[in-house]
Amino acid sequence: MAKRSIQEDQHQSPVSNWRNWLLAALLIAAVVIAVIHWGDVKKFAALLKEAKPFWLLVAAGLQICTYIGLAAQWWLTLREAETPRKPGDLFRLTFAKHFADQVVPTAGVSGNVVLVDRLVSLGVPRGNAVAALLLQVIAYYFSYAAGALWVLVVLWWKDRASLLLTAAVLLFLVVAVSIPALTLWLHKRGQGRMPRWIAGWSKARNFFDLVGEAPRDLMRDRSLIAWLTLLNLLVFVADAFTMQACLYALGVHAMLSAGYTAFMMASIAVILGPIPMGLGSFEAVSVAMMRLFGVPFEAAVSATLLFRGFTLWLPLIPGGILLRHELKSATR
Repeated sequence: MAKRSIQEDQHQSPVSNWRNWLLAALLIAAVVIAVIHWGDVKKFAALLKEAKPFWLLVAAGLQICTYIGLAAQWWLTLREAETPRKPGDLFRLTFAKHFADQVVPTAGVSGNVVLVDRLVSLGVPRGNAVAALLLQVIAYYFSYAAGALWVLVVLWWKDRASLLLTAAVLLFLVVAVSIPALTLWLHKRGQGRMPRWIAGWSKARNFFDLVGEAPRDLMRDRSLIAWLTLLNLLVFVADAFTMQACLYALGVHAMLSAGYTAFMMASIAVILGPIPMGLGSFEAVSVAMMRLFGVPFEAAVSATLLFRGFTLWLPLIPGGILLRHELKSATR
């Protein structure tokens, strides 16, 4: 019995050490980011003091809804896989994933690692955890494509379209359709025979094996993908209304299309651009789009900073606390 316990500890130690190093790196990166962007955080705090409390509460409530929507997508996938988990656990996990995505901006890789690792630690089979991740990615880009199409409609309807804006949206649509298609192709390849050039590369082979662990029935469930896409579309709507609430909080009564278009086009710029976290590019595009819809320059800048505070900086606090708690638990 003692020998078995020792063997289990030896077997688990590499995993525990890997997890410890990951969590520690995330926390250190958070401190670095806080120091570098402390000026933005102070501006956000100053805007909170000047803004109307009611609309600040609305913005905060809408952002909570976005995390509920993300947790609901994971819950729905795990329920279909017959391995449901408590909604509260999944809701807390959304903040941990956000924290990992933002402090180590590697195209969402760090957050995805945290997601799969935490779901497995909650007792979810690894294949189902991978399916929850992959299906959320697919739904994310499908819903983004729908949102981008509506932006194009709004721009033409309001007579504010241009060749540059139209080209950016169309380019994004190509990306938004290609990524789900690539994800499904990777899953199919992961479950089948891999090309020789991949099979000889251990890291690529391991990645394909991981993707291939997701159950085929889940990955091909069109009804499930449709529901996940709808949920994610509601998340985008909540984000867009958060931008609008930030405008109202500053006493600016702009048309609804201003907040929605500013959020969507700025988000598209982040996805297509090379800048980590979209710092700078998001703000520039958001302000430009609001100006296009008649919002004064200073109000557009302030509303964008307020929005970034709600969507980027504030969620890092609970995310960091949850990961710190996880780090302590892992070292016990």
